[in-house]
Amino acid sequence: MTIWPKIEQAIKDRILILDGAMGTMLQAYKFDEAAFRGKKFADWPTPLRGNNDLLNITKPDAVRKVHADFFKAGADMIETNTFNATTISQSDYGLSEHARDIAKAGAKIARAAADEWTQKTPDKPRAVLGAIGPLSKTLSLSPKVEDPGFRDVDFDQVVISYKIQIEAMWDYVDALLIETIFDTLNAKAAIFAAKEVFASRHKELPLMISGTITDNSGRTLSGQTVEAFWYSIAHARPFAVGLNCALGAEEMRPYVQALAKIADTHILAYPNAGLPNAFGEYVETPTHMCNHILPWAQDGWVNIVGGCCGSTPKHIAKLEQDTSELEPRNIPDIKPALRLSGLEPFALGAS
Repeated sequence: MTIWPKIEQAIKDRILILDGAMGTMLQAYKFDEAAFRGKKFADWPTPLRGNNDLLNITKPDAVRKVHADFFKAGADMIETNTFNATTISQSDYGLSEHARDIAKAGAKIARAAADEWTQKTPDKPRAVLGAIGPLSKTLSLSPKVEDPGFRDVDFDQVVISYKIQIEAMWDYVDALLIETIFDTLNAKAAIFAAKEVFASRHKELPLMISGTITDNSGRTLSGQTVEAFWYSIAHARPFAVGLNCALGAEEMRPYVQALAKIADTHILAYPNAGLPNAFGEYVETPTHMCNHILPWAQDGWVNIVGGCCGSTPKHIAKLEQDTSELEPRNIPDIKPALRLSGLEPFALGAS
């Protein structure tokens, strides 16, 4: 029996809490090459260190503990450790043939952790979101400066890669989160893949979609504004749409506000713990990060908040504490209109 109906009820009553950064927590273990390889991949011909998704197989207890720590901090939802668990992204390590097993293992670990904590706190059900990352290859941009029309992959290949991942996670997740979108065309392929799996399974899972504004230009890497991004993926009718990564909460504020004004669904926001310093470290404290997120909640912009790169259980615990008594955003009634998008949005008939 899925717990999602309880999540749907809870989001009407309060702001829900998403987990923080899996990568930050796993990096704290300082696993060496041998740890990433484990026994199964001891003789693998290419380096594997840094492939955090592979730890679902080689260090599952560590992944399980990260999930448990975020649940203990107050998270209502956790993301599976499957950000790169696709055949395309795993090809960087020569592990495409193992992508399905990596995704399935990550979903099983998350499911076990969520069920354990739901039993501990039946009044606070815990959900599992199948994390679907943006891929290591893009459909909108050429990797060759001298050949703008070149692509490493085509749309059908991306769809197949995502379908394999979704099928692998299917039995263990409550919803799907297509996240850290820097290329909307990749996201469209993920949405298409999800819809094909839904059709073949004769069942739909809730979809959540989160884009990434790459810098203070206010655009995704493929050039879209927040409004154009929403118009591009609104047809998917996601349970929630939002923004994550790249920016800290202070820098993300205007883009969360813009999305909250136009999206007729729940708003999700999980910024980084500030911007990385010269050493690539995220040092923003929980108090500083939450001081920037709290006004979003007070102004009625968000329904789900959490943390991305650099955010720890301490950040999530502070978020849960600060937002626990605040009302969630009311979904606005958006007037029907013809809404189109390229890099910029276009609305005909909207007031």
